[in-house]
Amino acid sequence: MNTALLVLVIIYLLGTLAVGAWAGSKIKNTADFAVAGHSLPLIMVITTSFATWFGAETVLGIPATFVNGGLKEVVEDPFGASMCLVLVGLFFAQRLYKMKLLSIGDYFRNRYGVVAEMLCSTLIILSYLGWVAAQITALGLVFSVLSGGAIDPRVGMVIGTVLVLIYVIMGGMLAVVYTDFIQMIVLVIGLSYIAWVAADQAGGAGKVISLASEKELFTIFPEPTFKNWLFFVGSAITMMLGSIPQQDVFQRVMSAKDAPTARNGAVIGGLCYLMFAFVPMFIVVSSLIIMPETAETLLKEDKQKVLPSLILNHMPFFAQVLFFGALVSAIKSTSSATLLAPSTSFVENILRHLWPSLDDRHLLRAMRISIFVFATSVLCYAISVHGKPIYDMVSSAYQVTLVGAFVPLTFGLYWRRATTQGALSSIACGVGIWLVVKLMPGWGDEFPSQLAGLLASIAGMFAGSLLPQIIANTKASEEATYSVHPEGM
Repeated sequence: MNTALLVLVIIYLLGTLAVGAWAGSKIKNTADFAVAGHSLPLIMVITTSFATWFGAETVLGIPATFVNGGLKEVVEDPFGASMCLVLVGLFFAQRLYKMKLLSIGDYFRNRYGVVAEMLCSTLIILSYLGWVAAQITALGLVFSVLSGGAIDPRVGMVIGTVLVLIYVIMGGMLAVVYTDFIQMIVLVIGLSYIAWVAADQAGGAGKVISLASEKELFTIFPEPTFKNWLFFVGSAITMMLGSIPQQDVFQRVMSAKDAPTARNGAVIGGLCYLMFAFVPMFIVVSSLIIMPETAETLLKEDKQKVLPSLILNHMPFFAQVLFFGALVSAIKSTSSATLLAPSTSFVENILRHLWPSLDDRHLLRAMRISIFVFATSVLCYAISVHGKPIYDMVSSAYQVTLVGAFVPLTFGLYWRRATTQGALSSIACGVGIWLVVKLMPGWGDEFPSQLAGLLASIAGMFAGSLLPQIIANTKASEEATYSVHPEGM
């Protein structure tokens, strides 16, 4: 058991509670709790946008997947995930910011009505199960590794969840953005130093890059077959487009002090994430040189332990402190944001319709209660799927919003003829076809279910929006013809 490291990690986690308590003293209303009072400067928007994606899968999941299959296996994240933030900044941030909304569900209500609002909000909330579960799973892994197996991963999940939950409930979005700022500094410094040490131990960065090239890990495009390209595109768009209608992304946009800050923060944050996501990948490739036999064994048994094993067995204590500080920072920054987001959506877009008499003070209390309930639910889910790879949990989380919420959001902003019937038809067709392809034996092996759902969602939007208008115009034309030539009818 590495007692000193374990104690330092726990102290670090406890330290964030003080930040949560301090931020909680500044909470006056639901806008402060949910979107930090629309007050963040550019640097804070960049760090919190960067932190949105830099979680457990970036440090543990992506590098392990990359070493096994190369860049073509991680096109969804970091490539798709980073481009999501860039697209949000370029095409969505300013338009949504000017509407001064509290949640993304508010947009669906204003554009399409209450039914669409509640449907899309439900899909968004459900999508967070896998995402938050991945972070909780990683927290359990950290406690298990540091304790030498003395702490069961499931017990570690409970400990980590409780510590994150407390400061999010106390400080809301203000606590999230302030801790994100601190944690991203720790993360960047820590992983950069470890990459430098790993390169030195491996005989130089050039040797590490050469090994990756020899193993063809830099191959990003699939084999040139129609089926391979279908699944490549399906993977790429899952987080690239499916994450755009997410509440955690929306909250970062709306937390900015003005529209240009919202736009620039998202774009810069996305590009920074793409660049820095390669650092953990570099470190894991270096492990193939530093500890070749151990790395090969772990890649077969539990590939997510390659990086922690390298740090604990081949790095100086200072590097170990920095690594686990960086890892915990990444997990906490993502898990805190993704605990707050679905709770905000539930209270603002579902509970308010079920209980319309709630005032702002009671809504704020309801948000805190819903965070606790959601965290407990996700913890139970994470324990039940214990053993599932972190990368797989994250990659499957955003398919539901891709097929159910992306098209209504995008067409609502950029297509004036989009209607409520079109939005409801889009949701029904997208989710329906996605479920059919995903659940029918063998269908998902021939065609990516998320791509099928997206195409059906687009078709549903056009059909639902245009057909009623065509029918209405046809009837009007027939009535006009009848009034002019009644004798011919």
